[in-house]
Amino acid sequence: MSRALVLDTETTGLDPATGDRVLEVAAVELINLVPSGRHYHVLIDPERDVPEEASRIHGFTREMLIGKPKFAEILPGLLEFLGDDPVVAHNAVFDFNFLDHEFKRAGAAPIPRSRMVDTLVLAKKRFPGLPNSLDALCRRYGIDNSMRTSHNALLDVQLLAQVYLELMGGKQPGLELATSRAASSAGPVLLDAAPVNRTPRPIVPTPEELEAHTAFLKKLKEPLWTVAAE
Repeated sequence: MSRALVLDTETTGLDPATGDRVLEVAAVELINLVPSGRHYHVLIDPERDVPEEASRIHGFTREMLIGKPKFAEILPGLLEFLGDDPVVAHNAVFDFNFLDHEFKRAGAAPIPRSRMVDTLVLAKKRFPGLPNSLDALCRRYGIDNSMRTSHNALLDVQLLAQVYLELMGGKQPGLELATSRAASSAGPVLLDAAPVNRTPRPIVPTPEELEAHTAFLKKLKEPLWTVAAE
């Protein structure tokens, strides 16, 4: 059994080195590439303002986050959920950089980069030169992302889990279930059914057809069977 976590964060901006903070963390558990049903999701008080341009992306405002736990308070639960397993993210360097800064503020060691799996890197190798955003990958794999009207970490990890399964060469569980249901509705497969006896019906050309065929062959220049024979 292999376990991995698909993770996403939402933040107050683009650069933790200039003071931007994490305000949402979500992760879903995968067992053998398939979501197990367990997930982790928390909103966080970033302890600073949320710029309007960031709010337009994810929909969170400073007022919505006042009173939420601070990152140091949610860290033990996050670490327990992540365990020691691989952490999958889209453009993972962005999320890991933010988590590095938050972990450092809380006095904790960062998640080792050896555990990082970046689906953006995987997608670029699979589809070089094509758009490889999460939305683009959902469209390419036929994954319904119609509910993604804003960047929501919990919804994004649920979509990314399906994308990751496809990138790893798997099949969407829903498709397998639909196939098995269709097979069941069609009735049992009779592997031991009696063989059907068929009467051979050989086709014998007439003398005229043989003559016409011979004349046609004489018109061919260097037919493959004579070249192979040489």
